Amino acid sequence: MKVEKYGYKKLYIDGKLIDAVRGEKDDVVCPATGEVIAQVARAGAADAKKALESAQRGFKYWSKLSLAERTKWMLKLRDAILEKEEILRTAMVHEMGKTYAGSQEDIDRLTEALEWYPSAMQNLREEQIPDHDNTHTHKMISQPAGVAVAYLAWNFPLLNVGYKIGPALASGCSLIIKPSGISPLSSYLVGEILHDINFPAGVVNILAGPSSEVATTMTTSKIPAVITMIGSTQTGQKVIADSTTSIKKLGMELGGNAPFIVFEDADLDVALNLAIGLKFGNSGQICVAANRIFVHASIYDKFLAEYIKRASKIKIGFGLKENADVFMGPLASRGGRDRMFDIIDDAVSKGAKLELGGKIPKDLPKGGNWMEPTILSGVNMDMTVFNQETFGPVAGVMSFETDDEVLELANDTEFGLASYIFTNDHKRIERFTEELEFGEVQINGVKYAIYLPHGGFKNSGIGHDCSHLALEDYLVKKRVSTALI
Repeated sequence: MKVEKYGYKKLYIDGKLIDAVRGEKDDVVCPATGEVIAQVARAGAADAKKALESAQRGFKYWSKLSLAERTKWMLKLRDAILEKEEILRTAMVHEMGKTYAGSQEDIDRLTEALEWYPSAMQNLREEQIPDHDNTHTHKMISQPAGVAVAYLAWNFPLLNVGYKIGPALASGCSLIIKPSGISPLSSYLVGEILHDINFPAGVVNILAGPSSEVATTMTTSKIPAVITMIGSTQTGQKVIADSTTSIKKLGMELGGNAPFIVFEDADLDVALNLAIGLKFGNSGQICVAANRIFVHASIYDKFLAEYIKRASKIKIGFGLKENADVFMGPLASRGGRDRMFDIIDDAVSKGAKLELGGKIPKDLPKGGNWMEPTILSGVNMDMTVFNQETFGPVAGVMSFETDDEVLELANDTEFGLASYIFTNDHKRIERFTEELEFGEVQINGVKYAIYLPHGGFKNSGIGHDCSHLALEDYLVKKRVSTALI
């Protein structure tokens, strides 16, 4: 199995491609083979300070440009990314194991964000406030907040960049992007693209390195006005605590534990297809994955048998362009893969039945983080697979008898990001829409798009990615009152 080699990639700070101050480098490992495919400059505290100072200068320039001028630069970047699409998609396959087909979504969301958010910004209207005494006029105007720092998860390397770079740049903020150390390669390649098109210096900065040095330095600094992230709830709590050196705006998309509820009157074929895609797509490494699958007792056996049948046909492999039939690649890290076996062992020890998988495929490279699609039945509330975000290709299935029962089970989690229900009962839909404690309720289907809000309740986050609501993270509101003469 041949892998691409990408050489050494530098930090992108202040419009330049530079080595880290200490000259250190990190290996980027292909999760399909365990081979080193690239090295990236490993930033430290000194590099983080450089990026902050650069972004501060960049904000002063970028915030003074008209929206039309900002839009020209954003569309120039979009076009340059599309010219490098093949390289970027192949890099994502190599750095975190997603399939080539799956990488299309990353490119689409990144380029869509760069073209959609200027229009969304243009459509923001000043709010006029009536004066009860007819002595003044009042309006609310929006202005860019300042320097934004974005911490990104590794599972969708460029989709996550798009979710932050689009609203930040459109609003007039400068941005520092810190990609995950697991999948920094494609973000560093975006840095090279920014450099090649002579994007205004300091407006975007890209660096990866140990969070204890890089993230802590930036989060505790008084320079950022905005801290935004996509990651785990535990990391989000740490960032919130570290940010209190000054009053900063916070936007966070954190962990999920999505219920996937299939009622007796559901279209089973639709529900099964989505249960496959939402659990095993991207090897289950999705914050909105179908984490807990609840099936009505009257159709439970039928659903489970068909689910096992369909999951057993999933093609596993290295999802390069030529391997179009591969649906599931390796997990992004060895630690993530090993955690799946801990989850399985915990569930089986507490009474679950291993219906499918639970092993490492024998016909794939031994150095890769491979795992079979896995299905556990008879899951209960005492199991890790019920209580924690799995973030891997392990599906936990359990039956329920009544609407009250499944509603209580679904809401029994600290998380509240996505939820899915399948039923044709309109009264039931109305009730569950109201009572599910999740930021998204998707009914009889799934849709995600740059113009649709994406955000959670409880420990799943603050604010929204996507849609016009994402702009609010990067804008401050100013009241302007004028006395009538």
